[in-house]
This record gives sequence, structure tokens and C-alpha cells, in this order.
Amino acid sequence: VLEAVSQTAHSNRVGAESACLAVFDIDHFKRVNDKFGHSIGDEVLLLFARLMEQMFRHGDKLYRFGGEEFLVILVEADQEKSMRALERFRKAVEEHPFPQVGCVTVRTGLVNVSRSDYPPELIEKADKALYYAKGRGRNQVHCYAPLVDEGAIPGIHHDAGEVELWD
Repeated sequence: VLEAVSQTAHSNRVGAESACLAVFDIDHFKRVNDKFGHSIGDEVLLLFARLMEQMFRHGDKLYRFGGEEFLVILVEADQEKSMRALERFRKAVEEHPFPQVGCVTVRTGLVNVSRSDYPPELIEKADKALYYAKGRGRNQVHCYAPLVDEGAIPGIHHDAGEVELWD
């Protein structure tokens, strides 16, 4: 993630290294597989990925993160710009007619990325925002930092000087 941010900033020669990482989880995807079968579930995943390709910018990095989870790195985008893009995507998914399945929704967790971040924490933070959306009815976009600031979720803090030893 950090390498993608750095490479994009370098290749654009703008020095901008602001970026956000978003994790998507298709709501109730297990129900799709259970009700319609895995081949229809696979079709939903493919159509979802195509929507991602259509909705995000060429320089943004798109990944399948396993199962029904996907990830996007929104390069040269601050939190506000990223939230707008993610909300547009959420709405596009909700309005897209998925053959045989009909309506599919998605929840999203967002985190700001900087070069000083501890890499394992980025996905953990985005996941915390994602699970906050799950607990609030799904089909939502939430950003980690405001949730922590509001006291809605506990923060994650890594002490870079801390070393764990195992026997």
C-alpha cells in the first residue's frame, strides 16, 4: 500500500503522497451463494469488480482481498475526496441490476494513508470502520479517524519501539 502511494506520487512528479485505503465487503454475500449458487456468486464478484474499474480513476489501485472483500487505494486523495468517491461507488452498486440476484449492497471502511503508517495497522483500521458499518445496518461508508475522534470505536495505537519476544 505504502509503495503504491509512493510510486504514484513519484511517477506523477507532483510529490503528493496523500492517499486513502478502503476495504469493501459485499453485504450478505453468503446469502447470494446459498440462494443462487456459487456460479451466480462468482458472477456478482465479477460484475462488482467491473463496477470498481468503471467508477475509480485509472491511477487508483484495485484489489480483490479474498472472498467477497475488495480493496482500493485512492491515490492523491484526501479523506473528504475519498469519502465522496466511495459514496458514489456505494450508490452505483446499490442501483446496479445484478442478473438473477437483483439488488446488492456494499459496506466500506476507509483509512487515511501516510508514509509513516505502520503497514499492518492500515487494514486493521479500515476493517474497524467496515465492521462499524456492518453493525449499523450495512450499505454504508465509514472512515476510521472520525469514528475514533467521536469515540464510536476505540483507536489502534502501535508503539514502533515495542518489540515482542516469544520463547
